[in-house]
Amino acid sequence: MFVILGGNGYVGSAFQRSLSEAGQSFAVVSREQVDYSKPDVLLTYLRDMSATFLINAAGYAGRPNVDACELYKTECLAGNAVLPGIIREVCEHLKLPWGHVSSGCIYTGSRPDGSGFTEKDAPNFSFRQNNCSFYSGCKALGEEVLDGAEQCFVWRLRIPFDEHDSPRNYISKMMRYDRLLSATNSLSQLTEFANASIACWTERVDFGTYNLTNPGCVTTHEVVDMIVRHKLSDKQFSFFESDEEFMQQAAKTPRSNCVLDVSKAMAAGLPLSPVHEAVEKALNDWKPR
Repeated sequence: MFVILGGNGYVGSAFQRSLSEAGQSFAVVSREQVDYSKPDVLLTYLRDMSATFLINAAGYAGRPNVDACELYKTECLAGNAVLPGIIREVCEHLKLPWGHVSSGCIYTGSRPDGSGFTEKDAPNFSFRQNNCSFYSGCKALGEEVLDGAEQCFVWRLRIPFDEHDSPRNYISKMMRYDRLLSATNSLSQLTEFANASIACWTERVDFGTYNLTNPGCVTTHEVVDMIVRHKLSDKQFSFFESDEEFMQQAAKTPRSNCVLDVSKAMAAGLPLSPVHEAVEKALNDWKPR
């Protein structure tokens, strides 16, 4: 029995679909049903459910974007830094294996040689560098809380997208924003992310941290070119002239733009297709709202 915390959110719903397609039994838990921020409540629930694996897809990402985290810092800190520690405490008491949805947004840029950050690289977009958004800082703290955790996977998601039009979908955002920031990023096809995360447990991959992005990286201009080629938007896309102009006119907090290395995930046999291929497929199969 899989148990999904935050299972009705954007990422949690992807886990639901993947588990359903795999014929796996699962239960979805919301805070309204079970206040899993309280260790004793969570422990009793998991024990009563005879859970065999827990997925933590709960957290606070802010709506419509991470700028909201600057206003709701208590919720952001509680959901992204405190909650993982509570879940760790309960799961280790029950000796229950589990996985935590983290974020690649704890990095910015790339390594000095231009390659992507590996799981061994310390976050460089966090409170410790004093250069980050409150969201990224809290996600980095959440990983620190899980350092050395027993029977735990840390799955790093990065700018999710798929073929379903949604306010949380990176492709949808590209088509709706008035102006775009020119950047290079790693991305995560949402279904592939969920499938790869689940495979970590079903295929008995070694516990630990995994960058679960589609191999390679892509620029904003490349994504726009693909959108235009697939005739999904007829608007004239425009770009900010610089990061400084973007920060002055469109953002309240710094954004992470980074490249992650997925060699560890690929060596483990986790199913992730090349990023350009994954974006092309999403656009080809696009389902408007």
